[in-house]
Amino acid sequence: MAVDVAVVPLVDEGLGNSAYLVDLGDNRALVVDASRDLRAVRAAAEERNLRVAFAADTHLHADFLSGARQLAASDGATVLASAAGGREFGHTRLSDGDEVDLGGLRLRALGTPGHTDEHLAFVLLDGQRPLGVFTGGSLLVGAAARTDLVDPERTEELARAQYRSVLRLLTLPDEVAVWPTHGPGSFCSAPTGAERTSSIGREKATNTLLRAADEDGFVASLLGSLGSFPPYFLRLAEINRRGPAPTDPRPLRPLDPTTVSALLAGGAAMVDVRPVGDFAAGHVPGALSVALRGSFATWLGWLLPPRQQIVVLRNPDQDPDEIVWQATKIGRDNVDAELLGGIESWAAAGLPVSTIRLVEPGGIAGHRLLDVRLNSEFIAGHVPGAAHIELGDLSARLDDLPAGPLAVMCGHGERAMTAASVMERAGRRDLIAVAGGPPEWSAGSGAALEKGQ
Repeated sequence: MAVDVAVVPLVDEGLGNSAYLVDLGDNRALVVDASRDLRAVRAAAEERNLRVAFAADTHLHADFLSGARQLAASDGATVLASAAGGREFGHTRLSDGDEVDLGGLRLRALGTPGHTDEHLAFVLLDGQRPLGVFTGGSLLVGAAARTDLVDPERTEELARAQYRSVLRLLTLPDEVAVWPTHGPGSFCSAPTGAERTSSIGREKATNTLLRAADEDGFVASLLGSLGSFPPYFLRLAEINRRGPAPTDPRPLRPLDPTTVSALLAGGAAMVDVRPVGDFAAGHVPGALSVALRGSFATWLGWLLPPRQQIVVLRNPDQDPDEIVWQATKIGRDNVDAELLGGIESWAAAGLPVSTIRLVEPGGIAGHRLLDVRLNSEFIAGHVPGAAHIELGDLSARLDDLPAGPLAVMCGHGERAMTAASVMERAGRRDLIAVAGGPPEWSAGSGAALEKGQ
């Protein structure tokens, strides 16, 4: 087998993760850390005329449901995973040092606990030569994955295990490629960086966490970088242990306005996936604005209970399959219906329509300002005097909101409108959403941003 092996990163920009497809020759492929949304895997394999023969998971994922069991059911793939993970479906159980013959290439498991207890890294070998290592949630580009998802009380213990795992990976030759799962945009990455792949030598030279003088310094730096994360992260690992059921999501069921109105009255939620300008101009009262974009699944999972029925409102040019697949990969199989005819049919049926003004950053005079970005974003630069509540915390902190007319700001406008819709659902009416963030406010006003908490 030649050393020049095709390893294709399959990036999910919304979740901030990468799966990998490896061409093993003989029309066979290995896939590492694939999510339940297998569209990118299917497209990459079909383009190269490959069948997925092996599906490896580095750990019990918390931020998405694994597609490994689906690949076993549909493609006959052999699932490779940690023996310590206790998975309840068929798989090849691997422990530290175990190797799997892939048909020329080999895969060696390295026990690398920290991000999770049962975490494995997989070294891809050509003969005795390591070509690269799939590091999952251990060594990342310029970082290491967070250690507070298994049990918050074990965060420091697992951070110390993470330190030892990272040092172990750094004993590989400098030229060995580093193929992490978590990357920019992932809530599992701590701290976040800009690039998705690296090499052992480069991480030795540039990884900021490795500048710590010792284990205590590494742990302090890692724990100091931990931010918030969606609550559903605490549920998905167990579902992945049991094995997400193989699925082929069904199309959204079109429902007339009267039926939708009855469902909403009975406790269903409406998620309006249209661009924020459309939502501002007119929406169903009580609808949650979650614009369809890469991070749609994250905010859907963060803001709504896992079993609440969801009815979608979309524009005709928005792909319904994209909506369903994004929901499916985080276990939201209850996103299955949509409002037939959109907001126009709702209004035509004589049902009420709400509006929320969308303004440019210079149009917030007379309003208190609420910044709903993540804490790290707020610290990096915010409008002087702005109140701050992260969007993910907003529903639990409605009593902490400033009184009076309120302008809501994020980075571009999507999270601001989501926050405004959350507050509108709770009865707040004196709201505007800002179509821009602190840099635009600063450029327009000529005033400097504040930094720090």
